[in-house]
Amino acid sequence: MNSRRMLVAGVAAAAALAGAGGALWRSRERAPEPAGPLNDEAAVWGLRFQRPSGGELAMADLRGRPLVVNFWATWCAPCIKEMPEIDRFHREHAARGWQVLGLAIDSAEPVRAFLERIPVGFPVALAGLPGMELLRNLGNVAGALPFTVQYDADGRVRRRRLGETTARELSSWAAAGD
Repeated sequence: MNSRRMLVAGVAAAAALAGAGGALWRSRERAPEPAGPLNDEAAVWGLRFQRPSGGELAMADLRGRPLVVNFWATWCAPCIKEMPEIDRFHREHAARGWQVLGLAIDSAEPVRAFLERIPVGFPVALAGLPGMELLRNLGNVAGALPFTVQYDADGRVRRRRLGETTARELSSWAAAGD
């Protein structure tokens, strides 16, 4: 009788996990609409970030063309794995007007060291720990990394993606014309 009860409990637990996993999988591209001050898209375009090698990046300078913003960190294994894919997307679509920005939830020194090992052709800026609030306000309520947001040329959020992405997936976003 105990083994039968354990089997039923195991099946129930597996079903619950499968349901939760399915819900997470479905929510990865379309996160819920964010709540908070940065749901006002104008507020995002007023932000400024330090660059790892010095200087500043103004979000306003990126407005007017489609933009993919990738939140990442040097200590995040999926972030590191997807970085070459995001760079590939950047190389393949820059001539068509697409921009990419990497916002590191990290400090300058580890980001500089990372970029020396794995250089990318798109700009990278430092969001630091305050970037966690930004990504939550952009719809990533879990505060997990990596997190990617696509803006259209008018500065509106078109897509959100929690988890690792690929150049192929990003290319499908670009092909959709957003």
